[in-house]
Amino acid sequence: MTVSVREPLTDQRGRDLLRDIGEMVSRGNREIRIDLSGLEKLDSSGCAWLIRAVRAGKEFGGTVTLTGASGRPAELLKLMRPNFEPLPPPPPRPGFVERTGEKALAVREEIRQAVSLVVDALYWSFIAPVEGKGVRWKGLLDEIQQMGSSAIGIVCMINFLLGLVIAMLSAVQLRLFGMEILVASGVVIGFARELAAVMTGIVVSARTGAAVTAELATMKVSEEIDALKGMGLPVSRFLVAPKILAILISMPILTILGFLSGVAGGFVLGIFSLGFTFDRWWWQTAQAVNLGDLSQGLVKSVFFALIIVLVGCHNGLRVRGGASEVGKATTRAVVMDIFLIIVADMFFATIFYYTT
Repeated sequence: MTVSVREPLTDQRGRDLLRDIGEMVSRGNREIRIDLSGLEKLDSSGCAWLIRAVRAGKEFGGTVTLTGASGRPAELLKLMRPNFEPLPPPPPRPGFVERTGEKALAVREEIRQAVSLVVDALYWSFIAPVEGKGVRWKGLLDEIQQMGSSAIGIVCMINFLLGLVIAMLSAVQLRLFGMEILVASGVVIGFARELAAVMTGIVVSARTGAAVTAELATMKVSEEIDALKGMGLPVSRFLVAPKILAILISMPILTILGFLSGVAGGFVLGIFSLGFTFDRWWWQTAQAVNLGDLSQGLVKSVFFALIIVLVGCHNGLRVRGGASEVGKATTRAVVMDIFLIIVADMFFATIFYYTT
């Protein structure tokens, strides 16, 4: 059966067309043709009604075909031809096995990328300079200024305040036994072995680790990384190696400054609140700490530094997408830094517990 359309399809004519097709199919007409030979104008709204008519015929169990179109209407229908097909059913939701396998493959790929980055970065940081391939001294000095010098203030302040807090909490308990002087010992040992390295690592991860990730992620999104690769320049040499060397130089120094600041925080409480003399407090402090305690914190700081910069570079270089992905990568890098720092600290604490 044929339905002729000679006037532009307004909303009312479109609804009438759908109603006529439904009535024809209900009377047993399974093959319906819409004759467009007399149609001179067809806009996007009219085309949308024709698309709905074709789909409605199939939904009612019939077949609706368009015939006779010419000129501009024919060109528009040709352009919109894919839309006349019924919408495909949504893909089935992946099951537990598929989701688990997909995540496992994603984890394997990320581990492969991380291992490749670590090997490449360590080569350009330590082996390549020995082979005479040079070090980017200007980039190294710039990174030291950003990672080290600019972080001194916040690292010292955080550790100083933490020293005050630890001293106050210790004094409350030790006062019950009349041994407030042991606050000096507890503060200096705690910061030498643990607190200075961990707190400095967390501060640096939130500050430097986030900055490294954001810098590399922005370069990746803006295709600067691809430009370096296109010119045949190794990305690890120009972008990653200076950051590794800079943080390995800066992190132990920041840890030492954090240690001194934390001890100073305990000293302020001991002198101005607990009432100890300068000589008594510093004598107790010097008697409590030794070189082994200080070396534990410095060893941790080196490994924390490598964790911070490698995690930051890894997350920055694997970004795909736009500005929102840069923010997600930065957040992910900071979370990973803090988690891995705590895990590494637990690992070292276990080793030192059983070997000292």
